[in-house]
Order: sequence, then C-alpha cells, then structure tokens
Amino acid sequence: MLEFHPSSKHLASKKILITGASDGIGRANAICFAKHGADLLLLGRNQEKLEQVFDEIEEESSGKVTIHPMDFATAGAEDYARLAESLNEHFPVIDGLVHNAAQLGTLCPIEYYPESDWENLIKVNLNSAFYLTKAAMPSLKRSKDARLLLISSSVGRKGRAYWGGYGVSKFALEGLMQTLADELGSTSNIRVNSLNPGGTRTAMRQAAYPAEDPNSQPTPESLMPIYLYLLGPEAAHIHGQALDARHFNPEAANLTIYN
Repeated sequence: MLEFHPSSKHLASKKILITGASDGIGRANAICFAKHGADLLLLGRNQEKLEQVFDEIEEESSGKVTIHPMDFATAGAEDYARLAESLNEHFPVIDGLVHNAAQLGTLCPIEYYPESDWENLIKVNLNSAFYLTKAAMPSLKRSKDARLLLISSSVGRKGRAYWGGYGVSKFALEGLMQTLADELGSTSNIRVNSLNPGGTRTAMRQAAYPAEDPNSQPTPESLMPIYLYLLGPEAAHIHGQALDARHFNPEAANLTIYN
C-alpha cells in the first residue's frame, strides 16, 4: 500500500465531486479530502447518511461541503440536466470527480441472471458515470489540473464466473475510462484513470463474501493515501491507466497500459 503523508493543505482550493459518498470508500474520501482542504460536493442516494457525513465534516471544516441526494437507479436525463445547471452555477470549476457509486446486484450464472437486476446494475454502475461525467465536463475543463477517477474492480479486468452485471458493468467502466483518456489527453487538463481498491472492509464486500471475516480486509481509511496522491498535483503524469491500490507505484505509473 502506498505511503503518502501530504500536508493538511494538500487539496486546498480544490473542488471535488464524490459519488457514493454516504458510505464505504466514498464516505472515507469525503472526510479525508475535507481534512486536506478540499471543498466538496457529495452525491448519494441515502439523505440521512449524507447528512451524517455533512455533520461530521462541518464539526472540523465548516463550510467545506455541499450534499446532493440523488438515486442513480431512478434518476433520468432531466435529473442530470438539472444537476448540470446547478454545477455550472455553484461549481463552475471542478478539480476532481470520483465515481464511487455502485451496486453489487445478484451473484449468479448469466443464464439465470434476472433481467431487472441487469438493467438496474447497468444504470447505476455505468450509465450514471456517463451522464454525470457529461454534466460535469464543462466544470472539469475549466480546471487547471483536473482528475477524473473511475472506481473499478478486479472482476472488471478479468472475467469471473457468477459476478454477472457487476463484473460486466466494471468492464464497461474501464472502456469508458480508456475512451475518455484518449479523447481528453491532448485536449484538456483532465487526467483520467481507473482504480481497483481491492478487497475492502465495506458493506458491499460483506454482502459478496458473507463468510469472510471483515477484519481480514483493510479499512477504507487505509486506502486514502493513494486517493490523495491521485487527486493531487503529484499525479499529473498519470493518465489513461488501470491502477491497483494494492500494487500502486507512482514512479512506474507513467506508461500507457493499453494500445
């Protein structure tokens, strides 16, 4: 795991949008980034949990966070259009967008996979990243040094039986990352990458591996050094890469991994 200990001003003046911010890694992102100076816009489907994160951050960093409850499973094009208008008005510059939001869905063979679950997983895990990236793109392009980070999974890089819609949606997310990276690399200041956090002590991990001892996995907080690095100025050379939190080497992360 990366050892990185930046100052409390590492993300000062940065405006960062985080999805799935009410729980798990997204929640850890929010609390950590606020402690390092960032101004945050937090999206999540659970308003009560979002308000809890808001209250926790406000205690130490008043005025640093805005919350926006949004359920990607039910959101339509008009909801993203309204969000785009709001971003243009209140967050005209966005320096970071972290796509954490995802659902696990059913784990079973494809031939038995429920059609409704499939459509829901694609809507939450893939389509939301597409719509939200489009909505935020004008604000990202106004940044002098922006980051677009799509959170992936090992099952989105090598197919694994029974992971159904989750695995396929993560494969598609990797394709979205590569396409965006190729489009934006020479035309903007946006650096685009994907990151596989690996097994982490979250509710989703527990649902996928109910017999596993949760304490055998690292906490979301232990992953924050790599997120801080990737959102900061030190990572300006990293672009278009499928990164792995467990094996991340900043010095080696300057080679394109796809052709």
